[in-house]
Amino acid sequence: MKKVFPDARAALAGLVKDGMTLMAGGFGLCGIPEQLILAIRDSGAKNLTFISNNAGVDGIGLGILLETKQIRKMISSYVGENKLFAQQFLAGELELEFNPQGTLAERIRAGGAGVPAFFTKTGYGTIIAEGKETREFNGEHFVMERGLVADISLVHAWKGDTEGNLVYRKTARNFNPMMATAGKITIAEVEHLVQPGEIDPDHVITPGIYVKRIVHVPGAVKHIEQRTVRKRAAA
Repeated sequence: MKKVFPDARAALAGLVKDGMTLMAGGFGLCGIPEQLILAIRDSGAKNLTFISNNAGVDGIGLGILLETKQIRKMISSYVGENKLFAQQFLAGELELEFNPQGTLAERIRAGGAGVPAFFTKTGYGTIIAEGKETREFNGEHFVMERGLVADISLVHAWKGDTEGNLVYRKTARNFNPMMATAGKITIAEVEHLVQPGEIDPDHVITPGIYVKRIVHVPGAVKHIEQRTVRKRAAA
């Protein structure tokens, strides 16, 4: 089966529909599937639910889909860098399901592993636990959290082969590997596309069995969320 598509729009053709749930990898602006997000925008699909650690920033990443109001709900951990997100949430235009960051990561991992739910101590006794089942184990209290699965997972990898085996680089190895397993259909954009056998099997992080479609995105832009520099010493 041919997995490589000429561009992000082609890779999403026939898949994206109104009301879908999607996952988008990345942490801040590191490792985000930027070209696939742009293709979602161009699809015109609306009322989307996105599972992502954050919502990008204004004008970059998922912030683009907030501008077009294509996102109805966010399942996230951190959204503090996006002013538009805050505006839409406070105006009642955007639904938000907040998660502690570790809980979000484990919900995605569990979904990909076929685990429907698990218990965690995080959030017990707080508003995070409201409406959720709680249980006592060995004298300690835990909250039940459900695994997450998406209709489509969008991930970004540093290198991949034409069979979909993926390698992530440094910090971009964040939510991407987990999300690649938790999508009914996983689409990967890769910076370096190689032939099968060119990646050392011991270096493969996401096996190709999880990846249905691939887009080659050479020269991906490396955005910096907040640029900070040391003050120069006086001449």
